[in-house]
Amino acid sequence: MPTSRLLTAYRALERVPLGRSIFSQGYRFAAPYFRTIPARVESVEPGLAVAQMWHAPWVRNHLGGVHAIALCNLAELTMGAAAEATVPGTHRWIPQGMEVEYRAKAHGRMRATARIELPEPLVERQQVAVAIAIADRAGTEVLSGTIRIWVTARPPR
Repeated sequence: MPTSRLLTAYRALERVPLGRSIFSQGYRFAAPYFRTIPARVESVEPGLAVAQMWHAPWVRNHLGGVHAIALCNLAELTMGAAAEATVPGTHRWIPQGMEVEYRAKAHGRMRATARIELPEPLVERQQVAVAIAIADRAGTEVLSGTIRIWVTARPPR
């Protein structure tokens, strides 16, 4: 199976100084809404992506913690990297729904992990669940959830 462009770019940049930061900036510009959070992609491989977000004033809620929607944005950013690295080029994907549970007050640096396992065989149209977990620096899970993506075969060109 050919490697996705996102995964190829990540693997090339992870080996150079500041490469992950350069990759993260490019990735965030591909989906401009991701620029609303201070996030960095830490690792990408088929089936798994990890990203971090630090606690900046513009992602703070009225209680001083990280805003719930900023956490959801981090979850979607991380899921997108995992899906892009996993779904083969013969198919495309789009988020279809998200269920999240806020488990604890989010404060400080957050680490998001997205895990995706494609069914075999991958058919023309199907829903795939991507598991999301976000933890704080102490390892306390602050958000858990699932983002459902709709995976379809690419039309012939």
